[in-house]
Amino acid sequence: MRKDNQLIVITHLSQLLTFITGFGGLIVPLILWSTQKDKVFEMDQQGKQIINFQLSMLIYAIICVPAILLLGLGIVGLIVIGFISLIFPIINAIKANNGESPTYPLSFNFIS
Repeated sequence: MRKDNQLIVITHLSQLLTFITGFGGLIVPLILWSTQKDKVFEMDQQGKQIINFQLSMLIYAIICVPAILLLGLGIVGLIVIGFISLIFPIINAIKANNGESPTYPLSFNFIS
């Protein structure tokens, strides 16, 4: 196994593709993780966190859509999810670049 902080940083930042292209924030990290998890040190652990985070944000967004009918609370929820989905990949990419262990809040543990 090799240590490749740059690839791990790219994996964290690839989540931001959703903001640029409208999709890819789950697909690209999933591909990077699945192809590199046995080759790059810490890719398996951090890739699982990224996939769990992306799936959790997707579920929260799905829950917020019908909640829009409840006094617009879903709109507030979607805005909060948008900020969280933008800020935490950047913070965790910086942490990964510095060799620290990144964490994603509000994530369900789908892949352990």
